[in-house]
Amino acid sequence: MFDKILIANRGEVAVRIIKTCRRMGVKTVIVFSEADRDSMAVEMADEKVFIGPAPASESYLVIDKIIAAVKETGAQAVHPGFGFLSEKVEFAQRCADEGIVFIGPNPHAIHAMGDKIESKKTAAAAGVSCVPGHIGEIADTAHAVTISEEIGYPVMIKASAGGGGKGIRVAYDGKDVEEGFPAVRAEAKNAFGDDRIFIEKFILAPRHIEIQVLGDKHGNVVHLFERECSIQRRNQKVIEEAPSPLLDEATRAAMGAQAVALSKAVGYDSAGTVEFVASGKDKSFYFLEMNTRLQVEHPVSEAITGLDLVEQMLRVASGEALSFQQSDLSINGWAIESRIYAEDPYRNFLPSIGRLKRYLPPVEGDFGSHKVRNDAGVREGDEISMFYDPMISKLVTWAPTRLAAIDAQAAALDTFAIEGIQDNIPFLAAVMEEARFRSGDITTAYIKDEFPEGFKGAPLTDKILRLMAGVGALVHMRKLERDAQISGRMTPHKPIRSDWVVRIEGTYHPLHVEITDGGAHIRFESGDTIDITSGFKPGDRLITGVAHAAGVFENEGFAVKFRDRTQGYEFQYRGAKAVVIVATPRDAELHAKLPEKVAADTSRMIISPMPGLVVSIEVVEGQEIKSGEAIAIVEAMKMQNIIRAERDGKVTKVHVGAGAAVAADEIMVELG
Repeated sequence: MFDKILIANRGEVAVRIIKTCRRMGVKTVIVFSEADRDSMAVEMADEKVFIGPAPASESYLVIDKIIAAVKETGAQAVHPGFGFLSEKVEFAQRCADEGIVFIGPNPHAIHAMGDKIESKKTAAAAGVSCVPGHIGEIADTAHAVTISEEIGYPVMIKASAGGGGKGIRVAYDGKDVEEGFPAVRAEAKNAFGDDRIFIEKFILAPRHIEIQVLGDKHGNVVHLFERECSIQRRNQKVIEEAPSPLLDEATRAAMGAQAVALSKAVGYDSAGTVEFVASGKDKSFYFLEMNTRLQVEHPVSEAITGLDLVEQMLRVASGEALSFQQSDLSINGWAIESRIYAEDPYRNFLPSIGRLKRYLPPVEGDFGSHKVRNDAGVREGDEISMFYDPMISKLVTWAPTRLAAIDAQAAALDTFAIEGIQDNIPFLAAVMEEARFRSGDITTAYIKDEFPEGFKGAPLTDKILRLMAGVGALVHMRKLERDAQISGRMTPHKPIRSDWVVRIEGTYHPLHVEITDGGAHIRFESGDTIDITSGFKPGDRLITGVAHAAGVFENEGFAVKFRDRTQGYEFQYRGAKAVVIVATPRDAELHAKLPEKVAADTSRMIISPMPGLVVSIEVVEGQEIKSGEAIAIVEAMKMQNIIRAERDGKVTKVHVGAGAAVAADEIMVELG
């Protein structure tokens, strides 16, 4: 086994590798850019080496700097993590040439399988079922349109060197290809330094299922069963699980055998993933690609098999043979993983950057009926940078059954509190409660199908309304109790009332409140009641406790996120968000007479929805445009975002040009 390895990566995956190395007694070296100088990974590693400015093209993607860091520190091997150089055959070969062990597959396997175009040729030659498409380079946009028409719409435009959801567009007609092809090519060049593109048939109602494989340098290859990654947005995975609710034992065995056969055909000798698109109707499946690296979602495979994949990669790279055979492996329970992203789900999931003013993840550990794991590379006070992927952490829950794992995930999401930036936790929590997801009847179009108008928050069901009303009353009573203890006030203390009106999103709920030693008993005008037991005290941002309401809550634990507002309180629970105002009956009567504030009309202004770099401005002053027409392209967190007009109009003013840095909500173009 190695004495010291270098981690050629950053963030969550670097921290993940360090944790396993610490357990194994292997020392670690971390490389870091200017943006990561004070990162968690840098703090945890045994040694650190500075490699340059924040842009990855000037730091993490520069092979010479990585090799120099290895030599400087005397590390014996390099773990590339995922992304960056992890699938660059040039890097793996350079390591071999320099006498450095690459903790990953051999250069031949990376070349044969890591490149999307080459992998399809290899798979086809091996008799693996492949999705219909154009296997070959594409000259330009016109050529892309011709190919797409030959294949038949819809098609997927995909970067050959892509990964992590970057460099992918689905086109439903020629116009989509004309817009999407140059965007994908630009993303591919910027993110991977390789602008080759291929096009394949996009299968309607598909399911994304992948097989985790593991090989050694002695010819042994096994699979660790499947993961389902069908919950995707913009072709980027959001929620993953293992095993898949689609597969039966026969399909699982067939898919696993095909993945192993393909891996053996290229002499694969590390952890890798063979991805398939499967039909939910007949369970037929087609090879998509092979990722010749550790996958982001590997923890769910670890959760159901009990194996540490990073440990296995280190052992294989050091020359050890696998200590188990396929017959030794079995599926134990179910695991769900949610990717916590720095993005605003209420604004079409646009990237959100800034400092983590508050970062309180769920408690990790084995809780008997379930387990919770949170893989993160950040701490409270860290900054989410525009230069890298927006993922904050990966929240994993395990339980004996799928529904129990989903319920554990929902409960863990409830206790995950982040402030300072926007996050997608409300959306993830809403999915955990959604009937179709819980049934397992999902496809890669799930988000588009279930949230066609975008995410506006989960509905305020009777259950959630009752909980928020009860919690709101308890919070208000606790604050009044505290106020009553303040001495020296100009006005005398008023006795705490028992009759109140709670206003939730414009609806008024008269109720009677009785404070108890451990919480409150609330009776609604209808006669329904709810008992809240909670140790909440003013200053808390998370309200935890137990609720009981006949037929709704049966002494059920809850965690509600709380934020004080100038008027009332803001609560979040299971993806639902609401402003709650607790008032006296007279105050509520007067409040109801106040006019609603009318939102300003901003449709004449094209604003940047996120901080980023203007790639291009597609219009000029005086130009007539139609609603939905592309106005600008803004790049942030390695993704290019097309900004479109919300109305017809005439361009009266262009405020920014290509290359300009823009802030969130900065006006770029004005319409007349």
